[in-house]
Amino acid sequence: MIYLLHFERKLHHAQHYLGYANNLDARIEHHRNGTGARLTQVIRAAGISFVLARTWQGGREFERQLKNQKHAPRLCPICNPRKDNTHE
Repeated sequence: MIYLLHFERKLHHAQHYLGYANNLDARIEHHRNGTGARLTQVIRAAGISFVLARTWQGGREFERQLKNQKHAPRLCPICNPRKDNTHE
């Protein structure tokens, strides 16, 4: 499963993290504990919280496609509450 985290506030340029997990609950827990991706470790150390904003079914190849677009804010329903954020 592919997931998008939305940070409560930006840290430098970053306000989102897009990732992949076989076990989403466990992966989110890693991020919350500071043992996940480096970006979420830095976010946690800065005292910034996050929420799970969106998920997609798919594997690492689809995750890479989404990351390569470099448009996480456009995919985020928190940043774009009135847009249809579905991936086509």
